[in-house]
Amino acid sequence: MSHDFEADIESVSRIAAVPTILEVVCRTTGMRFAAVSRVTEDRWVACSVLDEIDFGLRPGGELKVETTICDEIRQSGQPVIIDHVSQDQAWCGHRTPAMYGFQSYISMPIMLADGTFFGTLCAIDPRPARINTPETIGMFRLFAELIAKNLDTNRKMAEAEAALREERQVAELREQFIAVLGHDLRTPMRAINCFAEILANKTPFDEETVTLTRLMRDSASRMVALIDNVVDFARGRLGGGLTLSRDANEPVEPVLRAVIVEHLASHPDRVVETDFTVSEPVDCDRARIAQLFANLLGNALSYGAANRAVLVTAKSDAGSFELSVSNAGDPIPAAALGQLFHPFYRNAGMQNREGLGLGLYIAHEIATAHGGTLEVESTEEETRFTFRMPAEC
Repeated sequence: MSHDFEADIESVSRIAAVPTILEVVCRTTGMRFAAVSRVTEDRWVACSVLDEIDFGLRPGGELKVETTICDEIRQSGQPVIIDHVSQDQAWCGHRTPAMYGFQSYISMPIMLADGTFFGTLCAIDPRPARINTPETIGMFRLFAELIAKNLDTNRKMAEAEAALREERQVAELREQFIAVLGHDLRTPMRAINCFAEILANKTPFDEETVTLTRLMRDSASRMVALIDNVVDFARGRLGGGLTLSRDANEPVEPVLRAVIVEHLASHPDRVVETDFTVSEPVDCDRARIAQLFANLLGNALSYGAANRAVLVTAKSDAGSFELSVSNAGDPIPAAALGQLFHPFYRNAGMQNREGLGLGLYIAHEIATAHGGTLEVESTEEETRFTFRMPAEC
């Protein structure tokens, strides 16, 4: 017996009402054998049986499907009811009653919600019985529908359990994935960055070595930023979203200036102009705001006109905090504006640039986590990204 039939038998056995249904069928009709069968094109398998005539079938037992009337019911989708085979012109010469020795027979198709034929609810007896009545047919039809509804429910529960098991496996893989990125990759990259910083500041090197050391430090910093973005993407999409550690007691302006200093170290030939009027406290996660700003500033330095300054403004007033980053250069195509904050998005002008296309997505997620917005405007004169959020939680 294949696994599918075993599952069908198990599914029927989980329907607590089936034994009672078979008993009611036999007591009501006077017939002494009743069963729920699974019928396919090539197999007839008993799923549940009440046998008081020693017919010889138990759950899992089989009949050759081509010898059964249930095979015809499978093809027609219609019930068959016979009071007395010997007196029924349509069935008196049929081989099945003669083969199995019954005179009375009733079989009702069990149809699942999607229209699939599952099998039959059937009863037989060597003695004739008066069963071709609206009451008996209606009872069998209701019982067949009840069994079908329970089978559908069991199937949905099995699918839900399978989905839950799969989700648990995905959750385990997610945690392993985040752990690898967050520790096994990020930690050594930070160490490389730290060593490069020490070498650049404390060891007398010739100009070429200093340049190579700075390149190593900058590359390590970019790798750390990429890893941070991927970790946040994994947590945001596969976990419970970005986490914040808000604090309104510490000023946010020093964090912004530190980000600018870090980026200018990697872009010594660029100019970043600032206009900061952060007069009110801002209830935010300063590390996350620094990450958002670093993504916006890095984007402006990478894609903006190299001979024009990047302008950064920040202000807090009237209960809100606003941070904007502007750069000159080619405008972003209108068709791309609506896609910029999608993960892994790269427009045609970005295909040969470094990065995974996650920076703006992560920045947008940070803005949303703060109850704020991140918007972009791009014209021939400038491209401006603007982050706004309530200054108070």
